[in-house]
Amino acid sequence: MAHSHDHSHDHSHDHGTHDHSHDSTTFNAAEHGHSHEILDGPGSYLGREMPLVEGRDWTQRAFTIGIGGPVGSGKTALMLALCLALRSKYSIAAVTNDIFTREDAEFLTRNRALPPERIRAIETGGCPHAAVREDISANLAALEDLHAKFNREVDLLLIESGGDNLAANYSRELADYIIYVIDVSGGDKIPRKGGPGITQSDLLIVNKTDLAEAVGADLAVMERDARKMREGGPTVFAQVKKGVGMDHIVNLILSAWRASGAEAVSRANGGPRPTAGLEGLQD
Repeated sequence: MAHSHDHSHDHSHDHGTHDHSHDSTTFNAAEHGHSHEILDGPGSYLGREMPLVEGRDWTQRAFTIGIGGPVGSGKTALMLALCLALRSKYSIAAVTNDIFTREDAEFLTRNRALPPERIRAIETGGCPHAAVREDISANLAALEDLHAKFNREVDLLLIESGGDNLAANYSRELADYIIYVIDVSGGDKIPRKGGPGITQSDLLIVNKTDLAEAVGADLAVMERDARKMREGGPTVFAQVKKGVGMDHIVNLILSAWRASGAEAVSRANGGPRPTAGLEGLQD
């Protein structure tokens, strides 16, 4: 997307306060030096940071779903599938993060996920996780811009981080519902390795289960380890491109949206409403 909006944001994060302006489509990793958190264990689902819904102004920024995971796990495919599943009933907008390109945003536009003006791309440079955890201002500005652009009538905002490792996770100031996507090609050992993505996401998706036999991954082992590492937190085994598991994923997202209080605000404002401009996506 070629849209660019200058914004100034003052945010306090767990590593201090910064007050600076950003072009909402760019993130300068060199300008924002960041440190890598030293993890003292694999993390805990029950002890994870909870959504910051207390006092959250849903008219400022809609309920935000953050999607993370390693490169190639199926994050962008999930973004597309969620847009297609939700857009006819809910007003949707999306932000993608790539390190040096706008490839994921272009993929969504090319596949007619949403009208192009509802998709924003951010080029992070450097470590992708910095833009969704340490310094979220560029992403926050893009999400708030999109919400304001569509008359504050957006029901659900989607954000995809650049591909990263198992230690990466979203700031709760940015994501109200965190989804972490892995796939079977890394082998069945991935869930038991832990890390915040595995243990502290609100939903873990094990994607591409149809490839398990070919790569020698035991789904029963992955299910057992995921249940143990996530202390019973939800895990969905899926084939996102084929739609397998998508109904369950959508239902979990909508349940969290309702529980947060965001649905009530949407209804008070005449929503939820379908995404506008879908007719322009037809052949």
